[in-house]
Amino acid sequence: MSQQETTADPARTISFQGAPGAYSHLACRKAFPEYDALACPTFEDAFAAVSEGRAARAMIPIDNSVAGRVADIHHLMPESGLYIIGEHFQAVNHQLLVVPGTKLEDIEAVHSHIHAIGQTRKTLLGLGLSPRIHADTAGSARDVAKWADPAHASVASTLAAEIYGLEILKSDIEDAGHNTTRFVVLSTEPVQAAPDPGKVMTTFVFNVRNVPAALYKAMGGFATNGVNMVKLESYQLGGSFNATQFYADIIGHPEDKSVRLALEELEFFTSRIKIMGVYPMAPFRDNDDY
Repeated sequence: MSQQETTADPARTISFQGAPGAYSHLACRKAFPEYDALACPTFEDAFAAVSEGRAARAMIPIDNSVAGRVADIHHLMPESGLYIIGEHFQAVNHQLLVVPGTKLEDIEAVHSHIHAIGQTRKTLLGLGLSPRIHADTAGSARDVAKWADPAHASVASTLAAEIYGLEILKSDIEDAGHNTTRFVVLSTEPVQAAPDPGKVMTTFVFNVRNVPAALYKAMGGFATNGVNMVKLESYQLGGSFNATQFYADIIGHPEDKSVRLALEELEFFTSRIKIMGVYPMAPFRDNDDY
């Protein structure tokens, strides 16, 4: 398989945003080892690869247990024309990568994405290393390999080390052991999971009507019907402070009586509801500490 991991068979291709070796690339390998991964420079490009038939699926990060939600995804995904067909939780284990033969005392600067630098700040400080912000983790590893200078190191994944021929000087240097990113898997066609109590996720976006207490009333149906809403986030539309869209994840299937009643009540107080996906819950959620 080539460094770019492209393939002539789009039906066996999954797109991701970032350079080869990014954590999104690692998530593709973990969740779909039988697929080839297609690196895309932007999230829009990763969506377009699926929409245009160059890939069957896209692996898109949606939030991280340390850094929070991934910027722009909640804006871009509902308008992409794609549907969520699955989710994947990927542990983020940062590695200190160097040109082979480099010693700790040789390093003058460590390059990585701002989030990776933030997530390893205590470790880097303890090692006396000076951080430098880079566009992305895998890109920083690629550049360190290209420079071939022991004065420069990178914080990136084990996959980046493998791809760019770098040595792992220190392993798992993340400050928080729970560092995990949740990804959603997108496709052009919805693949609705069968009803299975407690094992199905439903994701949707909605806009509340501009009336007093509309959001409070809209959420009431989920509470009274015992539907577990595990995620609710708001964001502005078109720069307007009066146009707010909400993103929600619930446990349950639209065919479940409780979910059906909650969604029916939601309709009374919203101007728009769009189901983004009904998909199997990831086994990771069985962990009580997730």
